[in-house]
Amino acid sequence: MTRVRLLRLLSFASAIFVIGSFALLMGFIFYHGAPMLNIKLFFGDTAPIDAITGARPAWDGIWPAFAGTLYLIGLTMALSLIPGIGCGIYLARYASGRRKEALSLAVDLLASVPSIVVGLFGFVLILLLRRTLAPDANTCITLAAFCLALLVMPSLVVVTRSSIEGVPASFVLTGTSLGFTEYQLLRHVLIPAAGKGILGGIMLAMGRAAEDTAVIMLTGVVANSGLPAGLGSKFEALPFHIFYTAAQYVDQNELLRGFGASMVLLILSAGLLCSASRLQRAMEKRWEGVK
Repeated sequence: MTRVRLLRLLSFASAIFVIGSFALLMGFIFYHGAPMLNIKLFFGDTAPIDAITGARPAWDGIWPAFAGTLYLIGLTMALSLIPGIGCGIYLARYASGRRKEALSLAVDLLASVPSIVVGLFGFVLILLLRRTLAPDANTCITLAAFCLALLVMPSLVVVTRSSIEGVPASFVLTGTSLGFTEYQLLRHVLIPAAGKGILGGIMLAMGRAAEDTAVIMLTGVVANSGLPAGLGSKFEALPFHIFYTAAQYVDQNELLRGFGASMVLLILSAGLLCSASRLQRAMEKRWEGVK
């Protein structure tokens, strides 16, 4: 009985520690960053419409970094969604034997690669292209998105595979007995039933792409580069902006803007989670036949 009480006490203390650490971190950032949440934080002294359209640079605002982060997330997901989900479906439904083992091992190894190594790979890739096929190749937002896609793809593969393998076998048997083709089984049974898990993995991947700093530091992010001019241009991003401000700030106001940028990044991540939750509920209602 004493051991049970001790285990219960340790579990309770662990839960309190996790909740307390989270509350302390969020409270610290909120205390310093919340007062900075205003239009000036985004656009500085530049008119909002001029900053959004790129007519004038917003030197004292985080709008270029915010826009660059959104641009980076969209491009990363465009490069990683189809390969990641497709590979997960292949592992769950079609791969077998040594092929499945080898592919699963490759996914696990890719998932274990540190983000700084992925960034270094992107940097070396550009050096290789300069010496061979493209002498004018340079680091840019496309390279950063490609490297981030490599970073988040393993989680998409694992989540998709686990979600599809977790669908009850009775669903598959029912669809097969009704004469569904393999495509119809995937389209109307397996993917909708596993959609909640897959969607959660997508949102986690988007959050990882939004917050990672090590990869983009070596693949194209530059302070004060302004709005991305195209797929081959340099860019700004919120995580690097926060890092750069913390390392190079010259006065208290600039440091507070860094806390404001941290709040914006947290709100962006929370928005992704809320969107995932709403989409999950909508998918569950559609699956259950509730309008």
